[in-house]
Amino acid sequence: MSILITTVGIMVFLSSDNSMSHDQGYLRFLAYMSFSNASMLGLVTSSNLIQISLFWELVGMCSYFLIGFWFTRPVAASACQKAFVTNLLYDFGFLLGILGFSWITGSFEFRDLFQIVNTLIHNNGVNSLFATLCAFFFFVGAVAKSAQFPLHVWLPDAMEGPTPISALIHAATMVAAGIFLLLPDIMNLICLVCIITVLLGATLALAQRDIKEV
Repeated sequence: MSILITTVGIMVFLSSDNSMSHDQGYLRFLAYMSFSNASMLGLVTSSNLIQISLFWELVGMCSYFLIGFWFTRPVAASACQKAFVTNLLYDFGFLLGILGFSWITGSFEFRDLFQIVNTLIHNNGVNSLFATLCAFFFFVGAVAKSAQFPLHVWLPDAMEGPTPISALIHAATMVAAGIFLLLPDIMNLICLVCIITVLLGATLALAQRDIKEV
């Protein structure tokens, strides 16, 4: 993921030189882009729940800024607000998941957390339904940030941002990073949501005329 993010980041900067260099806000765009790449790298190198939550918030903030880069356009301003509000559901769900797992294990570290949870479930030291519920709240975070059904509604509108952002950041790195919040306890639900999302996306693409939204 670190290689993916840095490679895509370099591609964005190179393509932006052609498509954005004439824009009056070019330096502001580069600042947002640098902050976004740094946040994504922080996300994939996080070692505990607090860090990953912090960096996902920063990624979301950068996404908000970049979607609404041309904020004088009402459509762009509306699109970034829509993305912000939709991803608030992530904040709430992920926070509940963090609180649940920290209450079960007494730790925020990934190294300890999953080992303790598996041991407790195996020894009937914790209610498996409660652990599954905590895993579900983690998945809520991934659904919102990764634009999966039914929280996919913000992603088509996000195309109001500059083309390098729409094509590379939202399509490649931010959406793919949702894998960090997927737990095997609810794999059947994850598969169902992913199948619906793929079919819905492919169906919508048949009638879509905007290549960015496709």
